[in-house]
Amino acid sequence: MSEVVKLDGLVPRELRVKSSSILLDSLEVEADIGFHDFEVGAPQRLLVTVEIWLDDFDPPAGDDPANAWDYDLLRNEICRIAGERRYNLQETLVHAIYQRFAAMRGVKALRVRSSKPDIYADARAVGVEIASYPRYRPD
Repeated sequence: MSEVVKLDGLVPRELRVKSSSILLDSLEVEADIGFHDFEVGAPQRLLVTVEIWLDDFDPPAGDDPANAWDYDLLRNEICRIAGERRYNLQETLVHAIYQRFAAMRGVKALRVRSSKPDIYADARAVGVEIASYPRYRPD
């Protein structure tokens, strides 16, 4: 096995890590969602993306999985929240997912997106995104 070479002090200041995030991209879930008569009781496919910016920029100590974020927990929580009740609006579901992850230790910033990919034949998807930081500010 080869030894890992440490480059402490050799990385220029401008290239030091300035942010660290965990990304779960486009997780496919089924949810009973929508307010139209034809949607009620007919689960729909959703794609959910969660991006979590972390307080700690360093990799988990000792490359130990016990010190890392649990991707299974993120996935399972999204699936649980999406399946635990009926939602009229994607906004309500996205806020529920957001609140769950915003309450976790070590979260510095957060973005949650949900999209319905099967609504319009001429669009990839329709959805909702919320974040703890501004992305657009109208003049």
